[in-house]
Amino acid sequence: MRTAEITRKTAETQIKIQLNLDQQTGINIKTGVGFFDHMLTLFAKHGRFGLEVVAKGDLEVDPHHTVEDTGIVLGECFKKALGDKKQIERFGTAFVPMDETLGRVCVDLSGRSYLIFNAELTNPRLGSFETEIVEDFFQAFAFSAEMNLHAEILYGRNTHHKIESLFKASGRAMRQAVTINSEIEGVNSTKGVI
Repeated sequence: MRTAEITRKTAETQIKIQLNLDQQTGINIKTGVGFFDHMLTLFAKHGRFGLEVVAKGDLEVDPHHTVEDTGIVLGECFKKALGDKKQIERFGTAFVPMDETLGRVCVDLSGRSYLIFNAELTNPRLGSFETEIVEDFFQAFAFSAEMNLHAEILYGRNTHHKIESLFKASGRAMRQAVTINSEIEGVNSTKGVI
């Protein structure tokens, strides 16, 4: 079983995440930020991951620390659950339409951290959620997981739809990348390590 459980405590946040790459053991997300809970639920559902997130942050300031630190811990969980990465596909790509919007996410579990984020989020706020922190979440997630993550909105109008398409697409791309392929010998790299 490829699983991980990580707890991170700072002066700003307390976050505990349990991740199961191979079984949909349940999805339970509680960050105190409703829109973000919805997005993480979509990520797990469409990635077919078991995911439990309990986050307590300084929401009296704003959701930024909670969202960003959750990205850090989620990335750490993927890195830990993947272990030596033997026989994983490594790459994943997903296009997800959401009504008038089309989002694309491509990932490479390369052991190298990089984010390309190309999405114009014209509505600055959805409820209490500041939309500019979507990029900060993906930055934290990509860097702590040590992967390349390219997230792009190809076209669209509605900011909610744009963000939703990226979270769904990232779940699907991660599912593809973490999938074990018995035809792969060792790790999927000519370097012999990823």
